[in-house]
Amino acid sequence: MTGDDKNNPWGKPTASKPSKPKSTNKSSGQNGKGGYGGGYNGGPEGPDLDELLAQLQSRMKGGLPQQGNVIVLIILICVGLWAASGIYRVEPGEYAVIQRFGEHNRTRVTEGLGYAFPNPIEKTTILNVQNIRKLEIGYREGYGRRGGSQIRDVPEESLMLTSDANIVDLDLEVQWNVKSAEEFIFEIRDIENTIKKVAESAIREVVGQTPLQPIITDGRSSVATRAKAIMQANLDDYKSGVNITEVLIQDATVHPDVIPAFEDVVAAGQDAETFQNEATIYANDIIPKARGEAIKMIQEAKAYKESQIAKATGDAERFNEVYNAYLTGKEVTKERIYIETMEKVLKNAQKTIIDQEQGGAGVLPYLPLDRAKPASKAGK
Repeated sequence: MTGDDKNNPWGKPTASKPSKPKSTNKSSGQNGKGGYGGGYNGGPEGPDLDELLAQLQSRMKGGLPQQGNVIVLIILICVGLWAASGIYRVEPGEYAVIQRFGEHNRTRVTEGLGYAFPNPIEKTTILNVQNIRKLEIGYREGYGRRGGSQIRDVPEESLMLTSDANIVDLDLEVQWNVKSAEEFIFEIRDIENTIKKVAESAIREVVGQTPLQPIITDGRSSVATRAKAIMQANLDDYKSGVNITEVLIQDATVHPDVIPAFEDVVAAGQDAETFQNEATIYANDIIPKARGEAIKMIQEAKAYKESQIAKATGDAERFNEVYNAYLTGKEVTKERIYIETMEKVLKNAQKTIIDQEQGGAGVLPYLPLDRAKPASKAGK
């Protein structure tokens, strides 16, 4: 075979240089009849299969190149799997945060398939931003051995001091979700513990400014609203990327050790409220009456004042008239004044008249006992 025939074993033999005869167990390229190159029209035949296998074995050099090919194939498969590991899927309500060499590179917010360079070039973090997460403060809810829900109290979290120096046992549930995926991942390391500490601080601050009675009765919603506002403000200052959606007070009761004292306080408060209501009713009744009496007295005083002024004016005018008359006739005026005065003095007096001109000097004086009797009783 020529040099070209060695490089192309499937080529045809040349006419100028026939191939040397082979061993008896192998056929030549010209005389053999069994190769792939043979045709039904008697054309030239291709090289013998045994010869080709022998050439391939000689090129493998004892099998080492074959093992190298297997290693290359394994490497290619590993590279393909490594490259395929960069494929990710974003579901509804999820964000994909992609880091390149540890630094934030981009955020995918649309759902569907995406691709990022595999680790360690890029790292993809899938984060659900719509899922509502819950945080329990003051209690832990779990499942018992029989499968039912079981609530365990955590006193170090639930016991709080109110503004009126009472102790309240308060259980709180905080609901939150993610509003900024970048801040949520990169700004704070232990985000759940941070939310828990912020929530405990906020609720203790609000409870410490509120009396016990509203907390355990109708003031829970106000306490929860104020605590939520403080939590959100603190978390925003931390750039946590967290949104507080709801704060619920699950339970708020008096600590068992102070229940008797609290009952006394409640009873005293009820008594005070009763007394206050009674006082209010009495005030609502007596104040209008007092105001009416005051108005009446003022009007009577004004009328008395006017009457006294009018009377004094009349008396003064009458005195002036009497004085003028006195100046005109002194004896007549004296007699008139005497008669008028005696009329006023003797108007209501008991009178007994004895006419001396008709022999009154000989009449026996007598005491009217029937008239003196009431007077004696009055004297007693």
